[in-house]
Amino acid sequence: MSPKPGAAAGKAKPQTRSAKAGLQFPVGRIHRFLKSGGYSDRIGAGAPVYVAAVMEYLTAEVLELAGNAARDNKKTRIVPRHIQLAVRNDDELNKLLGHVTIASGGVLPFIHKDLLPKTKGKKGEQSQEV
Repeated sequence: MSPKPGAAAGKAKPQTRSAKAGLQFPVGRIHRFLKSGGYSDRIGAGAPVYVAAVMEYLTAEVLELAGNAARDNKKTRIVPRHIQLAVRNDDELNKLLGHVTIASGGVLPFIHKDLLPKTKGKKGEQSQEV
């Protein structure tokens, strides 16, 4: 049986650079943005792949932690509050996004120990005051 007319025999179907790299983020679009951004006169072929992989990894990390925060709050949808909780409770992400404001994220719950009511010790013992 002969191949279909118009189709070249033995020619593979074109594959995106994202698919070749096994990524979901668009390598071609990132390459275009790197070129038009004026960061350098020339952009190597591996640079957009690397940037796409890093962005995809960071996104997956934040979404995983935010999904855990949503599950802890018995919710099925991730909202900005869950992203805020995820980022601020992770040391490395908090350092990376230290000066970032997440809209509608709120703040981490925290009450200074001096503002909490004094608790009594065991029977017969007084709590020590400083």
